[in-house]
Amino acid sequence: MIDALRKLYDHLRWADSTTFASLQAQPKVPAVVLERFMHVLGAEHIWLVRIFGEPARAKVWPEYTVSLCSLLQAENHAAFAALLRDADDTTLRREIAYTNSAGQSFRTPLADILLHVALHGAWHRGQVATLMRQAGLEPAPTDYIAFVRGVPAAVQR
Repeated sequence: MIDALRKLYDHLRWADSTTFASLQAQPKVPAVVLERFMHVLGAEHIWLVRIFGEPARAKVWPEYTVSLCSLLQAENHAAFAALLRDADDTTLRREIAYTNSAGQSFRTPLADILLHVALHGAWHRGQVATLMRQAGLEPAPTDYIAFVRGVPAAVQR
């Protein structure tokens, strides 16, 4: 499981970075697109502070700025890499106690949280791509298969 999670988080880092670069390359990006991408990074941050029992320094839906986007990416990716580098099966089974944004308390195994974060980001990066297309922009391909192949997946309607 740990090897699969490490590869999934290599993809997460690549997909976040690829999406951010794509957004920066556009002359004008609709606010809803930037908002959705910042939510990906904000949620990554929130889950990390829950895992480590630290206070949050960013919201789950933070306002988009280039500097905050860059900072959250760097911090999130470094923290997930360190967590996974040192993790083993025992670590992945450890239950994390946290309170969600609605004030409800939960205990969830770390492995389930890590899977959720990766899937959550993929879902919202898909929304970013859809919203970009609706605005007449070309999104970056961030499918997992594009990551492992090193080339975008074929696209046919």
